[in-house]
Amino acid sequence: MKKIAQSFKWLLVAAVLAVNLAVGARLHTQEAAAAEAQADQDSPYPMYELFSKVVEQVRTHYVEADQSTYEELVEGALKGMLQSLDPHSQFMDKEAFKAMREETAGQFGGLGITIGIKDTMLTVIAPMEGTPAFRAGLLSGDKIMEIDGDPTEGISLEDAVKKLRGEPGTKVVIKVFRPKIQLLKEFELERAVINVPSIKDARMLDGGIGYVRMLQFGESTADDLQAALDTLEEQGARALVLDLRSNPGGLLTAAVEVAQKFLRRGDLVVFTRGRDNRMERSYRARARDTFPRVPMAVLINGFSASASEIVAGALQDNQRAILVGEKSFGKGSVQSVLPQDGGTAIRLTTAKYYTPSERVIHDNGIEPDIVVPMSAENWRNILLARNKAEEKNGDGEEEAALSDEGWVDEEGAEIPALPALPAEEVDLDNVTDPQLERAADMLRGILVYQKR
Repeated sequence: MKKIAQSFKWLLVAAVLAVNLAVGARLHTQEAAAAEAQADQDSPYPMYELFSKVVEQVRTHYVEADQSTYEELVEGALKGMLQSLDPHSQFMDKEAFKAMREETAGQFGGLGITIGIKDTMLTVIAPMEGTPAFRAGLLSGDKIMEIDGDPTEGISLEDAVKKLRGEPGTKVVIKVFRPKIQLLKEFELERAVINVPSIKDARMLDGGIGYVRMLQFGESTADDLQAALDTLEEQGARALVLDLRSNPGGLLTAAVEVAQKFLRRGDLVVFTRGRDNRMERSYRARARDTFPRVPMAVLINGFSASASEIVAGALQDNQRAILVGEKSFGKGSVQSVLPQDGGTAIRLTTAKYYTPSERVIHDNGIEPDIVVPMSAENWRNILLARNKAEEKNGDGEEEAALSDEGWVDEEGAEIPALPALPAEEVDLDNVTDPQLERAADMLRGILVYQKR
C-alpha cells in the first residue's frame, strides 16, 4: 500500500510538470508569434518588394520611355521621400551635391532675398537692403507662387534657391501673393552679385543708448560687431539696443560668438538634441571681448530667424536682455549632410536647437517680453527713411522703386494702384519706429531707476 501511495505521488508530480511544460511551451510559442508579427509590421522587406514592383511597372508601361531609367526613377523617389519629411531635408544628385560644395567659393547672382517655407508656402523672410528684391518692393511675408511660370507648390528650398540664383545680369520673373491685401503681382528682377554687410546703422540714441542693427550672421559678424561696440563704448553708451529684426540668420558659430559678447563665461547659449545621442551638443560662452553689463534690449519680429533666434533666446533665458517686438519666425533645426555612393548625398534634419531653458525654437519661435506689433510696410518705410538719411551723407543705397501698380486678384482682374505706397507719397521724414522707441524708453527708465 505504501508503495502504491509513493507511485501515485510521483505520477502526480510528473503530471504537474508535464502540464507546466505544455503551458510554458504554448506561452513561449504565442510570444514568439507576437514578436514575429510585430517584426513583420516593422520589416522593410515588404516595402522594398512593393517599391521594386512599382519601379518595374513604371519602366514597362510609362508612356515616355526616355524618362523612366532606373537612375531617374530611383532618384526621383529618393527626392520625394526626403522632401516628405520636412522642407529642409533633401536628396542631392551629383549635380546638386557638387553645387552645394562649391557654393561657398566665389560670387553668385541672386535677388537679395532670404526665403523659407512658412505654412507650406515659399515665403520671403527678408529682402536685403540695396538688392534687386528690396528695390522692387518685395516685403517680408510675401508668398512666391511661381518662378519663371513654374508653380512653387511642393518645391523644396534648395530647388527654389537654384531657380532664383543665376548669372549676374540675367532675369527671372516671380509671381508674388501678398497676404495683407490678398492680391498677386509679377516681378521681373535682374540678378546681381549680392554683398550684404553684417552690421549696419550703429549709432548713439538720445540718453546715452547705443544702437546696432545686425543684418545677418556670417564669418565676419563677430569682428564687425566688436568694432561697432568698441565705438559705442568710446562714445559713452550706458545701455544698448541690438536690432535683429528681419535678420534671417546664418552661421551657428557666428551666433555663439555674438551671444557670448554679452554673457558670463560658462553661460549656456544653445544646445542641440536629436534621436541620436551623438547629436546632443552644448555651446557655452567663453567670455572673450565682453561688452560692459549695461541694460540691454533686443528687437525681434516675425522674420527674425535661425541664428537670430538663438541669440535672442540665449540673452532672454540668461536674463541678460529684454526682448521687444513680435514673435520670431521659428526656424531652429540642424541639417547634416551625409554623402552617398556615386557622388550623391542626403541633407537630413538630425536635431533641433533648444534655448538654455529647453524651449524648442523650431516651429515655435521666440516670444518677446514686450509685444509691440508693426506691419511689414511700416518696417519697409523705416528702412527707406534711414537710407534717405544716409543718402544725405553720401552713404545711402539706390532708392527703392515702390510702384504699387500691377496687382491683380486671384481671377486675374487688375486692381487700381493702392494708395499711399509709392515712395513719393510716403513722408519719409516723419516715419516712426514704435518698436525701437518702446525699447529706448524702457532702457531710459532703467537708467533713471539705477541712479536712485
